[in-house]
Amino acid sequence: MTRDHGGNIDRARAKWGGADWIDLSTGINRVPYPLPDLPPEVWTDLPTAEAKARLIAAARAALGTSAPGIALAGAQAAIQMVPRLGPPGRARVLAPTYNEHAASLRAAGWQVVEVATPEALAGADLAVVVNPNNPDGRCHDPAALRALAGQVGLLVVDESFADPRPDLSLLPGPGPALVLRSFGKFWGLAGVRLGFAFGPAALIDRMEEMAGPWPVSGAAIALGTQALADAGWAAATITRLTEDAARMDRLATARGWQLIGGTPLFRSYHAPDAAAAQDHLARHRIWSRIFPWSPSWIRLGLPAPGEWARVAAALQA
Repeated sequence: MTRDHGGNIDRARAKWGGADWIDLSTGINRVPYPLPDLPPEVWTDLPTAEAKARLIAAARAALGTSAPGIALAGAQAAIQMVPRLGPPGRARVLAPTYNEHAASLRAAGWQVVEVATPEALAGADLAVVVNPNNPDGRCHDPAALRALAGQVGLLVVDESFADPRPDLSLLPGPGPALVLRSFGKFWGLAGVRLGFAFGPAALIDRMEEMAGPWPVSGAAIALGTQALADAGWAAATITRLTEDAARMDRLATARGWQLIGGTPLFRSYHAPDAAAAQDHLARHRIWSRIFPWSPSWIRLGLPAPGEWARVAAALQA
């Protein structure tokens, strides 16, 4: 599968010109956590063990878990480590999904099969489930995933879009599974490059050896520690995103698109011609995501409050 991604706004600018783009090609929250004033030592000093421990403690409290964990440079860093946690073998990935899972495994010598049902994952040396899934929003019951973990060598559950849906998380008790979490998407700060992995102590210890002593910057540690402790901001954001997802669905349905699914951070639709739909939005300087494996799937993130009028006008044009 092609390793294409959203966020390639430079391509849109090169083709259509203009600077004032609304980038809805990712599932990143466009109302980010407000940046605090950070002390100068987070830029000048190496991160301390104490600071890293505070970050993990904040993440555990926010996610309601006591499981061993590690902070990394985004969930992507964990995805690239997973293939090296054991010798290459038979991997199965529940698809379609975020293409870096299969690509990273193949690059490390794993035999990868992409399957359509959770039941088809059973028997794999390593199995990957994204919950909720990107790009179709498919969700899986945590109890069913815990049962699946006993039928595979290692179950990796990518919960990068689970912050608005804590009921779907394997945390607080991941058991034998390795759970990946993103910080940048829900908190809207993807450039910070912060994420987490939680799971069995032996796996987390191995990942710490692989990551080295400073896998996350001092600024990311300080910012993440503060943001994860702000439960009020998180609750208000979940409410807003849920309402905005319904608003986007109404606009897309009125245009004649059919909802495939999504999360409170992005929505995916069937359009008669996805490439034509992307071009139409691009003429309004709104960038969307389409997929090389489907002529009809288009995915949109959710606009910030001041962007809705332009998005609505484009969808109604």
